[in-house]
This record gives sequence, structure tokens and C-alpha cells, in this order.
Amino acid sequence: MLSDAQTYEELLARFQWQVPAHYNIGVDICDKWARREPDRPALICISEDGAREEVTYGDLMALSNRIANAFAADGVTRGDRVAILLPQAKETAAAHIAVHKLGAISIPLFMLFGDEALAFRLGDSGAKAVVTNATGAAKLHAIRAQLPDLARTYTIDGAQPGTTDLHAALADQPDSFTPVDTHADDPAILIYTSGTTGQPKGALHAHRVLLGHLPGVEMSHDLFPQIGDRIWTPADWAWIGGLLDVLMPALHHGVCVVACRFAKFTAEAAFELMAREKVRNAFLPPTALKMMRAHGDPDPSLPLEMRTVASGGETLGTELLDWGRRVFGVTINEFYGQTECNMIVSSCAAIMPPHPGIMGRAVPGHDVRIVDGSGTPVADGQEGNIGVKRGDPVMFLRYWNNPKATEAKFAGDFLLTGDRGVRDADGWLRFVGRDDDVITSAGYRIGPGEIEDCLIGHAAVSMAGVVGKPDPQRTEIVKAYVVLAEGVDPSGDLARELQEFVKVKLAAHEYPREIAFVDTLPMTTTGKIIRKELRQRAARETDGA
Repeated sequence: MLSDAQTYEELLARFQWQVPAHYNIGVDICDKWARREPDRPALICISEDGAREEVTYGDLMALSNRIANAFAADGVTRGDRVAILLPQAKETAAAHIAVHKLGAISIPLFMLFGDEALAFRLGDSGAKAVVTNATGAAKLHAIRAQLPDLARTYTIDGAQPGTTDLHAALADQPDSFTPVDTHADDPAILIYTSGTTGQPKGALHAHRVLLGHLPGVEMSHDLFPQIGDRIWTPADWAWIGGLLDVLMPALHHGVCVVACRFAKFTAEAAFELMAREKVRNAFLPPTALKMMRAHGDPDPSLPLEMRTVASGGETLGTELLDWGRRVFGVTINEFYGQTECNMIVSSCAAIMPPHPGIMGRAVPGHDVRIVDGSGTPVADGQEGNIGVKRGDPVMFLRYWNNPKATEAKFAGDFLLTGDRGVRDADGWLRFVGRDDDVITSAGYRIGPGEIEDCLIGHAAVSMAGVVGKPDPQRTEIVKAYVVLAEGVDPSGDLARELQEFVKVKLAAHEYPREIAFVDTLPMTTTGKIIRKELRQRAARETDGA
């Protein structure tokens, strides 16, 4: 959607939204290219054992059509929810595409989620089917009785107890399918985002959300795409950063995506992969960049061929930007957004100089302002809420089954991101801090409420307060302040037991890396934990370390 330009002002002047009344993500990112150039590379899939498979757009269309036919034969219809619990793989992309062609709603789920995290998301969404692998199937087997709406579980690596072998089910399915004629505003994707209290909220997005992402992706990758571009991210496709900042925009533009999600991220493996697969574009979260910088320079026998590197989730400093220029040969572009309204602010080294410590300017098409609590824009230079004007194509439709939370997300004409910032007279936006309790750790946004609920589910715990503690590598770590049940004594073994409890029940990235046993927690008169005081305590602990 962005045109070539020499300045930001020129980019703004030339921009206009192109959102048709009828639009389908699956058709756009797959069938459109398959009909023009069926042999065009769509994915390069690298498995954990190093096996490499190139998937063309023709292959992707045939596979997604067979999956759509199999889903339809098993009763999946327009509006049904289908969860996709898989790592980066061709089946992951094809399953999303198939769901969208059916007019159904896909739910990306993280492979490291534990049984409680999965049970809530699948139960709240009323998911009718799940596509997963043997690892995911084992987790689902343990919670199957809690999911009355779940009619079918498909596995991509052979049948497991209670599952259908996906590839066996596709054997007799035709590779042609007529996609549903969806409107741009019809629901397409349901992504659960951690909130500040209680359980996660499901952000429901329309098909137009992909079109809404395009300007931000294009800007953060210096007017993407260019001839020869090939993109990769270590971010899982279960998160909006992997799915809608990389996979789907790249396929929309006909750019090949390298699919490789390391079991454990290492800088050495990342450098080697990017060099070997001739990756030209990468979305690298700040924690990944810090780990790569700490590793040292990449192997000179494996030269990098980067054109762009984008990063988001934390403001980058001068030193990290300078390192990026030296190692990658490019200026790392920062961007900003959140699951409900993503890729709305970006820098773009191709047309404007970087401002270290500043996250960028509003991406063309997005009206981003600093507003007060009522949604009224404040003067330049004044701190306030980062807000986005209603009617934006990238903005979510609503929270699933949660009208009160949806209403609370808006003030006047603006969606409130929950973050605070300052805008100068030239439109540069500086991130100040969060206006809520969400923890930012290693690129993940983690809600403390779900972790607190999990901890108090342990017999040894009476109460728990969870906050983010400043950390130089991860931005923050999850810290839990725990009041034990009567008669239970604190110990290092108990702390480790609670950490493992959260890992298993929720996810590995959500477990508290530090646990402090306390006698009481700061509470409001209405019985709510005052997390602000706990955050201040955690910050003092850091300063005193």
C-alpha cells in the first residue's frame, strides 16, 4: 500500500487505504499468487532435524484446499472457531488459510501453553476443532473433558489417542475448493492477549486486519517488498508478531518466508540460519537482538545479506542500534503496536533518520494521538495515553464474550492502548511506560492475573501478587510475591515447585523467575492487590542488587 517516497511527508501525502468491501485473507495470501505463479516459492521449512522443504504457492493452495474440504466434511462451517496449536510449519500456514477460505475463525495457540492456558482459551472460544501435533495432542487429552464444544482434533504427525491423522484425512480430498465470499469486516482471527486482571481476553479481528498491517510492515522494512526479499522471525506464528507482522504480510506480497522456530533460541543458530538461507529481512525482538549482541560477531565464513531488520516491544538504545549497523549493515527499524491494534507506529531508516529512544512516527493511515483519559488529544510535548482513532482497518472488532472490556478499551473517539507516551511537534512518538500491569518479558506481553490465579490454585499458596521486575536482558522478568497457606513453611524447594507448577499449567515464558515469600500483600479497601507498590518494591530490589 505504501508507494516509493523520499520523505515521510511524501509517504503520507501519497497514501490511501485500499480495503475492498469483499476480502478474504486465505485467498489473498495464497490463491492470488498460486493462480499467477504456482511455482513461486512461498515457504522454506526447516525442521528441528535440519530437513529442508521448499513449498510453492501452488503447493500451499492445494494443501489448504484439501484441509478446507476435510474441515467442511467434518462439519466446520462459517463462523466456527478452529484452533491451530503448532510451531512454524507448512501445515500451520495452510490451516490458517483453509479456515479463512471456509469463512471460519482461526485461533493461533502457543505450543508452550500448559493445560490451564489451553483449557481457558479453547473453552472460552468454543473451538470446534484443533490442528496440532503429538505434543499438543497429549496436552489436549488431559483436558478433553473440559471442552464440550471440541468435536475434532487433527494431528499432523500421525494419529494419537482421540485424534484424527490430518494427512490421512486429506488423502481422498480434492485439491480444489471454492472459498466463501467474505466481507472485509467479517471475523477471521481470534488472538488471546493477556490482560491485567483475571483471565486473558480474546481479541477478535476481521479479515481487513491484514490489510491494516501492511503499511506498518512495509514501513518497518524500508518500503517492503524489494526484489530479492526473503523474511524470517524467531517469533512464534502463534503471536501477532509472527503471524501478522511476518507470515501473512509476506505471503500477501509474494515474498518467501523462512519457517524455522528453534526449540531453544541461540544467537549462533540464528546467525547461521540467516546466512545459509540468504534471509534479507528479519523481525528480531529486542531480547533476541541482545542475545545476538552478547554472543559476539557472526562467523565471517557465513556472511549475512540483510536489507532490513525490524524490532518491536521495547525501545532500542544507541548502542544496540550502532551494533546493528556494524553487524547487519542496516539500521534497525523500531515499530509499536499491540494485539488489539498493531503496527501503528514505526521508524523507517530509508526515508527518515533514526531517533534513538524514540519509537517512530505514526504509520500512514493510522491516526495516533496522545490523549487524556476522556479521549481528548493533548498538546504536543505533554504526556498522556497513546490512543488510536476509531475506524482503523487494523483495529480489532471486539473482545470475545467480554463487552465490558471492549467498552473500557475506548474513550471518546480513541482506542486506548494502555501505554503512555509523548508526541513532539514533528510527530515523533516517545514511549514513556505502561498505564497497566502488563509485564513485557523477552518480547512477550504477560498478564499477571492469569499467573496469580494459577499460583493460588496450588495448595501451599494463600495469595499471590505478580509484577514485572526490571531486567537488563529480558526488559522485565516475572516476579511473584506469595503469601503461603497457614502451616506451610517457605523454602527454596517450594519456590522451585511453584515455578514448575506455573510452567506446566500456563507456559514456560510465564513462570515467575523469582518468588518472594511475604506475610501480607498491599491491598486496596476493596480487596484488590496494589501492584504498583509491588512494582516499586521490585524496582528497589533491582537498584539495590
